[in-house]
Amino acid sequence: MIFFTNLKNDIPAGIVVFLVALPLSMGVALASGAPIISGIISGIIGGTVVGMLSSSQTSVSGPAAGLITIVLAGITQLGFDIFLTAVFISGILQAAMGFLKTGIFANYIPSNVIKGLLAAIGIILIFKQIPHAVGYDVDVENDFSFFQSDNENTFSELIKMFNFIEPGAIVISLVSVTVLIFWDQLAKNKWIQIPSSLFVVILGVVMNYGFRQFIPFLSIESTHLVNIPQVSISNLSSYIHLPDLLHFTNFKVLTVAFTIAAVGSLETLLNIEAVNKIDPHKREPSPNRELLAQGVGNMFAGVFGGIPITSVIVRSTVNINAGNSTKLSTIFHGIIMLVSVLTLPEILNQIPLSSLAAVLLITGYKLIKLTLFKEIYNRGWQQFSPFLITIIAIVFSDLFIGVLIGLAVSIFFLMRSNYKNPFTMDKDKLHIGEVLRFEFPNQVSFLNKPSVKDTLWLVPKNSKVIIDATYADFIDDDILELIHDYKTTVAPERNIQLNVIGLKDKYELSDHIQFVNILDKTTQQNLSPTEILKILIAGNERFKNGKWSEKYFRHQVNATSMGQNPMAVVISCIDSRTSPEIIFDAGIGDLLIIRIAGNIINPEIIGSIELSVKKIGAKLILVMGHSNCGAIHSAIQQIHEGNIGFVTTKIDKAIASCGLKHSEIDEQNSIQVKKITWVNIENSISEILDQSSYLKKRVENNEIGILATYYDTATGAVHFNQSGLFSGTLKY
Repeated sequence: MIFFTNLKNDIPAGIVVFLVALPLSMGVALASGAPIISGIISGIIGGTVVGMLSSSQTSVSGPAAGLITIVLAGITQLGFDIFLTAVFISGILQAAMGFLKTGIFANYIPSNVIKGLLAAIGIILIFKQIPHAVGYDVDVENDFSFFQSDNENTFSELIKMFNFIEPGAIVISLVSVTVLIFWDQLAKNKWIQIPSSLFVVILGVVMNYGFRQFIPFLSIESTHLVNIPQVSISNLSSYIHLPDLLHFTNFKVLTVAFTIAAVGSLETLLNIEAVNKIDPHKREPSPNRELLAQGVGNMFAGVFGGIPITSVIVRSTVNINAGNSTKLSTIFHGIIMLVSVLTLPEILNQIPLSSLAAVLLITGYKLIKLTLFKEIYNRGWQQFSPFLITIIAIVFSDLFIGVLIGLAVSIFFLMRSNYKNPFTMDKDKLHIGEVLRFEFPNQVSFLNKPSVKDTLWLVPKNSKVIIDATYADFIDDDILELIHDYKTTVAPERNIQLNVIGLKDKYELSDHIQFVNILDKTTQQNLSPTEILKILIAGNERFKNGKWSEKYFRHQVNATSMGQNPMAVVISCIDSRTSPEIIFDAGIGDLLIIRIAGNIINPEIIGSIELSVKKIGAKLILVMGHSNCGAIHSAIQQIHEGNIGFVTTKIDKAIASCGLKHSEIDEQNSIQVKKITWVNIENSISEILDQSSYLKKRVENNEIGILATYYDTATGAVHFNQSGLFSGTLKY
């Protein structure tokens, strides 16, 4: 059933592609200096042979404008018969490229270049088909280069066409374009079951017949109609050209073959990527399979007298716009081309070129979307510039040269980006002062060398610097040498303390540690309670935003093994979600943590706080409650069994201080529960100061600070209560 559904879409689409591809194939042959029939042969092979082998459901292959110059030069230099040997060899080379999986190159073509290619093709189609739409058919159908083989260019052709206007061609093209524009409304009628492109071609034939019968001055002459040469079945054997093995060692033949293989493969990969962009189903064919298919196709072309084959974006776009489902449309178009050349040339030669021009004009229009220009422009000049330059370069040269220029511009912006931003740089104000931290990305190539060197060499004297290569999978030897020079020469001479972290063994450099991000005794003593509070607030901001500072715990373990100099003591709940070291983004040795259910106070805890301040040197005391506290809810539920009562009884005081009775409390009322939690925290602070004259005196003398804090388990934020500040010591 699916097969027949596909046929319903693919057969009409194949007919439309055939109608467009036939004159284009002849046009390429004519422009290339090859026999016209050779272009048709390549179109047949591109549809049938390549179509069957290709994994693309949308790409249509055949002779392409991008190879016209190469083919013309090759035929001129070698003669047509020997040139066919070069085509055969180029097919072998392309097939080998497919086996060697060189098609991966397609993945490295920037998206903005591909989109620029599509837009440029749309512009060229419009410019090139306007003359055909008005009846000026001197230029060959598939000459898409700016500088044409007749010594004209795209713009001069547009000016010159006004001297050769055919009224009948204009009428047919205008009617055809109008039908194509309003086709969606017309197609609502069930009697219309064919693609719009096929309909306008038939309409053009009927209109021209009517002109001949009733309006002779509008009649279109044969020079403005499709012109298919008559081919006799009895003479088919004359088109077979077996390659001469003697020419396989001819340097000139091999040079042409390599050129065809290289340019044809690149153009095919570009077209495949471009067609993928407009495929409504976003199917991803194998580029290696496509190279293999094109290679076999060119081997057939070399044997049967055809010119080189590539994937052709114009035909592929027409195929998609005609509503194809699978590659059956591609194969079917090749079969129709073969049958029509043998049996139907007189009928097909009635098709006006202006009808085909209308189809290609609408195809070009669909490739040029103003929304696309706006979308890429909004991404910034780094994306928009290669896109725009690709369009301009293709329009004013040809597809191959234009894409190379677009790729060159993309590489320029890539190098410029690498120069500007090869790593992230942070200035962290830690307890040990300001630290400059440079973090390398996943890949650090030689392109990054100028920026890395400029940045490191501009670091001020007496600085603390961390070079972090933890997340780098590859670092070029040039960068490693630069780091080595900086470590051994530049940093020592400028009194820069340097940490080099995360270099893997294969880089032949190891971690180089001259300082560790921990508190020493001098720094601890110089920090004021207010400064400590600011450090903790900044740490919680990093935690909330997911931007934790690197701790290098292994080095901190070694550095703190002989002593500690913490800056604060935190009385926290035993809740598994309230680890202060993580919440404040602190390292080993920064905080003293006392954890007890409900952050209540007892003599042992007060003794521990006094020890923390008097003997260890902590200068800030935080009592930290939190949301959704199990101890608070247990007190509200009046759970006092066993030793739990030692905790809940103390929290009962906070409930009473809030003027609430247990029966009046709604545990779902977050405001009530939060108020009880805050009061419980402040009660704990009052108890500390009431029962410790030592701590109270130190607070009153502004030597230490004590503060009530509340941790929100839903957001990760710590809230600091101004009413919990004592003696005006802390200001934030």
